[in-house]
Amino acid sequence: MNDAKYVVSSTPHVRDKVTTQGIMIDVIIALCPAAIMGIYYFGFDALFTIALSIASCVFFEYLFKKISNRAMSIKDCSAIVTGLLLAMNLPASKNLLLPIIGSAFGIIFVKQIFGGLGYNFLNPALGARVFLLLSYPTAMVNFPAPQRNFMNLGVDAVSSATPLAALKSGVAPASSDYINALIGYHGGCLGEVCAAALILGGIYLFAKRIITWRIPASFLGTVFVLTFIFGRGANAYPIYEILTGGVLIGALFMATDYTTSPVTPVGQIIMGIGCGLITTLIRIYGSYPEGVSFAILFMNLATPLIDKFTPPRVMGKKRQKVKIS
Repeated sequence: MNDAKYVVSSTPHVRDKVTTQGIMIDVIIALCPAAIMGIYYFGFDALFTIALSIASCVFFEYLFKKISNRAMSIKDCSAIVTGLLLAMNLPASKNLLLPIIGSAFGIIFVKQIFGGLGYNFLNPALGARVFLLLSYPTAMVNFPAPQRNFMNLGVDAVSSATPLAALKSGVAPASSDYINALIGYHGGCLGEVCAAALILGGIYLFAKRIITWRIPASFLGTVFVLTFIFGRGANAYPIYEILTGGVLIGALFMATDYTTSPVTPVGQIIMGIGCGLITTLIRIYGSYPEGVSFAILFMNLATPLIDKFTPPRVMGKKRQKVKIS
C-alpha cells in the first residue's frame, strides 16, 4: 500500500519567484530618483521628513503587531514604502507632527486595523495625506521654495506658490515654467515636484513588470483630454497639468497599488478614467487646486464594485448568444 501523502490546495497552482518584499524593494528603488531630487532641492528638511516618516511607519506597524499579538510583517518592507510615499506627499519641513501623526493614521487606521497588507481598502499613504490635509490644512500647504537651481539652468526664480495654485488664480505658465516642472524647480510636495525623476521611476516599474500600462495611461490620458477640452477658462495647458502636482506620482505609484486597485483589465482602465475625471473636476471646478489624492481614494472605494461588474470570461467557456424573439 502506498503511504505517500499529498498536499491539496486550491487553484491556481502557479509558482513564481516574485515576493511581496521584492515588489516593495522595486517600488522603493523606483521612488529613489524623485526622493533624491526632493532632497537636492529642499535640503536637510526633505531628508528629515523622509527619514522620520519611514521610521514612524515602521515603528507603528511594529507596535501594532506587538500589541495585537499578530505575526510581525515589517520585513516585507511595505511599511517603508508607505512611509516613503507619505513623505513624498508632504511639504519639506522640520514639522514633527505631520510625518508622525500621518504615519500613525495610515498604518493603524487605514492598514492594520483592517487586517494588514492585502486587506486595506484604501491606500495608506494617501489616506494619511488626506487626513493631514483636512486636519492641518495650513501646515500641509506651507510649501518652501527650492534652495538650489538644478545644474544652474537659466530659469526664473520661484516662490513657494505651487504651479497649480498659480493656475487656479489665473496665472498662465511661461515657457520656463514647463522646464521648471520637468526638472522640479518649483514649490510643492517634496516628492512630486520633479516630473523627470517620477517618469524615470515609472519606466523602471514598467521594465520590472511591477505595473502595467492600463491605470497610468488611462489616468494621464483622461487628465490630458479633459483639461484640453475644458481648460482654465479660455486657455488649456494639458501638458503642464500632467507635469505639475500629484498626477504623475499618483498615476504611477499610488493608483496602481495592487490591494486597492481593480484586478480585471477593464476594471483597471475604468479606475484610471475615474481618477482622471475626478482629478480634473476638482482642479478646475473645485475649491482645491489639486484633486489627485481625493480621486484615487474615491476610486479605491469603488474598486470592489468595479471588479464585480467587470469579471473576465471564464477560461474555456464560450459566450452564449442571446436570441431576441
